[in-house]
Amino acid sequence: MLYQRSSQLFAEAEQVIPGGVNSPVRAFKAVGGTPIFIKSAKGAYLFDEDGNRYIDYINSWGPMILGHAYEPVVESVIERTKLGTSFGTPTALETEIAKLAIAMVPNIEKIRFVNSGTEACMSAIRLARGFTKKDKIIKFAGCYHGHSDSFLIQAGSGASTFGTPNSPGVTAGTAKDTLLARYNDLENVAQLIAANPNEIAAIIIEPVAGNMGCVPPQKGFLEGLRALCTEHSILLIFDEVMTGFRLAKGGVQELYNIKADIVTFGKVIGGGLPVGAFAARAEIMNHLAPLGPVYQAGTLSGNPLAMAAGLAMLKAINEDAALFQRLEEKTAYLESGIQKILSESAVDFTTNRVGSMISVHFDATPVVDFQTAAKGDNASFKKFFHGLLQEGIYIAPSAYETWFITDALTYEDLDATLAAIKKVAQTL
Repeated sequence: MLYQRSSQLFAEAEQVIPGGVNSPVRAFKAVGGTPIFIKSAKGAYLFDEDGNRYIDYINSWGPMILGHAYEPVVESVIERTKLGTSFGTPTALETEIAKLAIAMVPNIEKIRFVNSGTEACMSAIRLARGFTKKDKIIKFAGCYHGHSDSFLIQAGSGASTFGTPNSPGVTAGTAKDTLLARYNDLENVAQLIAANPNEIAAIIIEPVAGNMGCVPPQKGFLEGLRALCTEHSILLIFDEVMTGFRLAKGGVQELYNIKADIVTFGKVIGGGLPVGAFAARAEIMNHLAPLGPVYQAGTLSGNPLAMAAGLAMLKAINEDAALFQRLEEKTAYLESGIQKILSESAVDFTTNRVGSMISVHFDATPVVDFQTAAKGDNASFKKFFHGLLQEGIYIAPSAYETWFITDALTYEDLDATLAAIKKVAQTL
């Protein structure tokens, strides 16, 4: 494939945008090469500036669960645009999507809309601290909750050691209130709680991790977190920015029947426009201004275009009883095909999957946490990525990102993908 126009555009972008991109993973730094510039998308396909077509397994990092340029979403945004793009006042639309989201998701009574998943997680942490009157939080290595300062923390050494910032600009003072735990290691969490008695406001987790590849929770892990939180008066926050409205109508809470205290949303809830949200029972949410003392605001929060897109998306999901079964079957078909091909090619690998989230790790070790995920960040993945790109298959340009499956994919698309994987596997 030719990438002449994309290469030219990237060179131009580098002159005026840091790194040529507005979000780092887009720069292909982890895999090398020049990023492709997308001109348009429809259904399961991306079309770049050079006229190449790709079967898309990123799907805008998750929102396009029903495909690109999904007609009901497009039409709803067009119609709302004609009425004005932003008012800075309440609209009936905000209440309508709030009611629908609350009806679809278990254990939430009130919801507030923001502009991104980062905002949602940042606000959830502030609310948890305000509600519990405690300062420290526990997060997990390999889980990403946006680029708010509290979350950009790397490991210390031992249960009672504070984390240290892993980005300049994050202060040591911020880092001291963030404790880092190992995913799927309940004993490690218990040690952290014991070492910081009555100081922990919340545990925040991707209940199905997607930022170290797809990493499912092991049996009993989420249940154990719920029990620890209840025992120690800690709020359990499920970051469902990826998993919400994707793994089930009600997200992971529904899928695994685990109650979180606060849930954050993004991606699917916006239908492709910038939207985030956080939700909880009324007792917690009523601590937010203007009812309570915890301040949170946003000029464009709940803007009519984003709400129109999100409402159209949630209505479509809510009304399609067979959607999640179709996604399960398509993704299982893809996983089975990948496993067969890579096994026959004598490639060391492991796959992880939950519903329509799937990852391929090029190491035989089971991937259960960030440490084991890192073993698959290797030359094989880079060759795999670029090989598939040449075959018109677009997967995440990082070993640490999950693939997102869209219902717009046909079995012909899946077979074409598997044929490409078979060809590329011979080079690994």
